[in-house]
Amino acid sequence: MIEVSARKSSGSRIALPAIAVGGLVAGTLDLSQALILFGAKIPLAIAGGLLGPQAFSGGAAIYILGVLLHFFIALSAAAIYFGASRNWRFLAEYPLICGLFFGMAVELVMSLIVLPLSALHATGPYQYRELVLGLLVHMVIVGLPISFSTWWFTKKAAPSR
Repeated sequence: MIEVSARKSSGSRIALPAIAVGGLVAGTLDLSQALILFGAKIPLAIAGGLLGPQAFSGGAAIYILGVLLHFFIALSAAAIYFGASRNWRFLAEYPLICGLFFGMAVELVMSLIVLPLSALHATGPYQYRELVLGLLVHMVIVGLPISFSTWWFTKKAAPSR
């Protein structure tokens, strides 16, 4: 009973930094690669997911909204991973393999669920090359920063034996 209580206490103490670091690093890397690959208007497309096509004619406020939404999604993904790692300990113990699979899951959820349900209703057909690149990019620049952040903060909080 004491061990469970101690684990919950250390889990709540490390939750915020683990989620913040993982989400902010993943969000920054993902936004950077999107800006490089797709151009400076990508935050408008992100805001378009909420506002619809009229977001593309927006100004600075809509651009900032797109950036904020992007980081909200990245921080939400980090929170989901961290929360799951509290019950499924292997997520914090094996960050390389689990992070790669989590990055794949994030890409698939975004492409197959979030984007079709967004105000832009973005659906395929997808090109094979784009699907593979999207999976690989999200495995490395989203999944790994989130999983390694969870691993790092969990490891730091673990009592020495």
